[in-house]
Amino acid sequence: MEEKNINCWEFKKCGREPGGKNVSKHGVCPAAAESRADGIHQGKNGGRCCWIISDSYCKINKNGGLTGKFLDCRRCEFYAIVKNSTELLVVA
Repeated sequence: MEEKNINCWEFKKCGREPGGKNVSKHGVCPAAAESRADGIHQGKNGGRCCWIISDSYCKINKNGGLTGKFLDCRRCEFYAIVKNSTELLVVA
């Protein structure tokens, strides 16, 4: 059986991936559409680095802005899964 890394929209079941059940109501999530992030942490588009993509889906984002979002994302179960399964990329 081939192992597959899941993307945030598969884990969160938000339905905001292209063709997803909630696209007509909320639009495609920026993480699912961010092709420049394709392949990061073996994800599709921004699906495994959603914490660095502004306005991506997040139920716990209360701080606002990308810096606040990242602080909240560090508490996310999906972030922890990706962090524990890959070496996170750091851009200096």
